[in-house]
Amino acid sequence: MTVPVVFTATAAHARPDAAAEPRPNAVITWNLHAQTAIHDVARQSPTAATRSFAIVQGAVYDAVNAIAGTPYEPYLIAPRSRPGDSTPAAVATAAYRTLVWMFAAQADSLRARYEESLAAIPDGRSKRGGIAVGQATSTAMINARRNDGAFSDVTWPVGTAPGQWRPTPPGFLQVGAWFATLKPFIIDPGRYRTPGPPALNSATYARDLNEVKALGSATSTTRTTDQTEAAIWWDDPRLVEWSIKRQLATTHRLGTLQTARMFAMVDLATADALIACYKEKKHWSFWRPVTAIPLADTDNHPATDADPAWSPLRITAPSPEYPSGHACFTAATTSALRKFFGRDDLAFSAHSADSGTTRHYRSLSQAMAELIPARIWAGVHYRFASQDGHQLGVIVARDVLDHAFGPRDD
Repeated sequence: MTVPVVFTATAAHARPDAAAEPRPNAVITWNLHAQTAIHDVARQSPTAATRSFAIVQGAVYDAVNAIAGTPYEPYLIAPRSRPGDSTPAAVATAAYRTLVWMFAAQADSLRARYEESLAAIPDGRSKRGGIAVGQATSTAMINARRNDGAFSDVTWPVGTAPGQWRPTPPGFLQVGAWFATLKPFIIDPGRYRTPGPPALNSATYARDLNEVKALGSATSTTRTTDQTEAAIWWDDPRLVEWSIKRQLATTHRLGTLQTARMFAMVDLATADALIACYKEKKHWSFWRPVTAIPLADTDNHPATDADPAWSPLRITAPSPEYPSGHACFTAATTSALRKFFGRDDLAFSAHSADSGTTRHYRSLSQAMAELIPARIWAGVHYRFASQDGHQLGVIVARDVLDHAFGPRDD
């Protein structure tokens, strides 16, 4: 990549909501309902879930922003609203309708959550107005994402030469390539390029392969207990980033408008960052450590030795190695949070069911600094793939947020 990455503490433009917010925060409530539908029931992969969350939170943001008087640039539309329209009704309607569109098989359970939300809102003009706004923004989102290329039968290129990707154990699956051709949300991800993986005969390649071979093995004797915990914690398919957003909204006492804006900034930035990332994965089609280490005797590098019995600590995702999707995603997440809050020193924690532990961080940069080696400790990525994924995620998120969600010029 030719664009230098510089982290700056940008002012967050955070405006207080116009009126006292009811509790609980409807945006957080429906983000939890969305996670239940997307992950707990539908069992979408973290990559597919990125699109789903972006669809829900984009529609919710437009609804809340419209009722607040459109102080920020809308994502798709700013439907007409009246003073006093119910924000909780708009949030519930926007989230419910987008979720039912994506998960028709869950219509009954989603309808129950929706009716529960509406029952807590007094009947009348305010409630009807909020529902109408939510209907308008969800319809706009559904129309924008219809036939967007999701879940197409596009496949990854498969090779047999040294360095070329091929399906990985245990499932040897050929899935997820559709994300590389998914319609973007805000910017054109196709214009972002990475340097590419190092040559197989380079010192960098040998160094990074031997690092993941030693630290990422399922039976590693050099990986520490804390490194093992971090590797599993960051690899949990119920991504810790989901709960971190909600925790930050709660601890910083964000109202519905600012919560909706923050969630949309993060979720749409990560979606476009992953599209860019997956385009690069498809372009470079580089082999994973789980393939490269057993076949190291074919890479013609004197500093690498094959270990046919080697296996990683965690299961390797069914996509090419370079760049790391998780690094792209988390870099975009932390960049969007830094942009929103205008600072890096945000304290947060999250629990992982996979590791059975809660990890705590003092800043966004501290968390990101751990994620990069954690992918090595898990045995699923080389260091260069995570480092370049980090750079790509930062750049895409910066450009997304330069184009969207800013204060509206009156």
